[in-house]
Amino acid sequence: MIPVRGFEGSRVAVFGLGRTGLTAARALKAGGAEPLLWDENAPARDAAAAEGFAIEDLRSADWSRFAALLLSPGVPLTHPKPHWTVEKARAAQVEIVGDMELFARTVALTAMTKRPRTVAITGTNGKSTTTALVGWVLKQAGRDARIGGNIGVGVLGLPDMHGGAVYVLEASSYQLDLTSTFRPDVAVLMNLSPDHLDRHGGMAGYVAAKRRIFRNQGPGDTAVIGVDDPHSQHICTEILASGRMAVRPISSSRAIGRGIYALGGVLYDSTGERTVEIADLSRARSLPGRHNGQNAAAAYAAARALGLTLDEAVDGLMTFPGLAHRMEEVGRLGRVRFINDSKATNADAARQALSSYPKVFWIAGGRAKEGGIEELSDLFGRVAKAYLVGEAADAFAATLGSSAPWTLSGDIAKAVAQAHADASAHAKAAGEDAIVLLSPAAASFDQYADFEERGEDFRAAVKSLGASRQGDAAA
Repeated sequence: MIPVRGFEGSRVAVFGLGRTGLTAARALKAGGAEPLLWDENAPARDAAAAEGFAIEDLRSADWSRFAALLLSPGVPLTHPKPHWTVEKARAAQVEIVGDMELFARTVALTAMTKRPRTVAITGTNGKSTTTALVGWVLKQAGRDARIGGNIGVGVLGLPDMHGGAVYVLEASSYQLDLTSTFRPDVAVLMNLSPDHLDRHGGMAGYVAAKRRIFRNQGPGDTAVIGVDDPHSQHICTEILASGRMAVRPISSSRAIGRGIYALGGVLYDSTGERTVEIADLSRARSLPGRHNGQNAAAAYAAARALGLTLDEAVDGLMTFPGLAHRMEEVGRLGRVRFINDSKATNADAARQALSSYPKVFWIAGGRAKEGGIEELSDLFGRVAKAYLVGEAADAFAATLGSSAPWTLSGDIAKAVAQAHADASAHAKAAGEDAIVLLSPAAASFDQYADFEERGEDFRAAVKSLGASRQGDAAA
């Protein structure tokens, strides 16, 4: 745990007692603050009280007593409308912070000899894989890397800091919205496409939240920015023009000057006087597909910015074991391979998986995002058959129309059984492997608590067929 500094002896209101809120409350208490906790869910309050925390109904609290409100990232800050705790905090002129901001302030109050370095990674897609990949590369090179944030362990639940540590943090738009002084040594923006627009009031608000990752960077810091979409391109151009910090553009689709890019499955570095071929990514079995070219480019750029040698960075890329729920092979049965891509919660993320295979038996659906799967129409020719589940099933069926065969499966267990039967018949007739791909292109919240639970349900359904696990996961 990282004891929070800067709030010693102060009362801090904490709203939202999920993983992030409860971890932050522990860290505040360990640092000498007096956290007062509330959640609208009674079992969550009871669990916190059993742990020894003070519980206070923030609806009737005297807000003039609070030094800050620690808001969990799942609680609306601005849209669709500010949460009532936000309105009360603003009325009392109480600052609103998140766990990333508490981490930033603790770093700033730490002596330089004990101050760690920080890599923060955000973007619409690829941020979890890239966070895990950067952490892996650093660990393989012998660095003390701590991986967390919006992935795995909340940032304040990671081991306490020392001068040799490197914190590798996935940062969501919700978390970045709650920062004001956060200053990563290396900030990475992978890409931007419409997502969570209801929470940010539209695309402009979403982009503004993401670009806060660069807000406090200056001389000595590095910005790594994808240039494969117009929003990120614009941010890259603006930051390059400002000259405030070192900028490393990255691309997964084209050669770029003074940047790092993947082209034809090969990673190149053109940040020096000449372009250097860095690695043949086809050797990295856990980094298939063009999108993983961007992930590899970002991880390589971050590693080099942190002082790793070229060989250290490449060795880490080549040995990366992959990330659960992101193009993860969870089993084989005969010539049928089952790929768990549950983390593909929007169409752009599903595009990455669909583009990686010539033909798939596709399980899709859940709670649809804006636009559904319309933007994937150019890939429908790769769909041998679609098995549609959840709330979005009818809408996805209407979009698919006659472009690809489909069936309304309803739930993942049924979809897996149906897809396996069809894929087995195809593999036998064609004499080739067949891919059953769970890449929902939708959120999980209609049937599951999160994408992890959905992915585990897929894994269980595959296992129930008698499939065996083959090798390491793919990222």
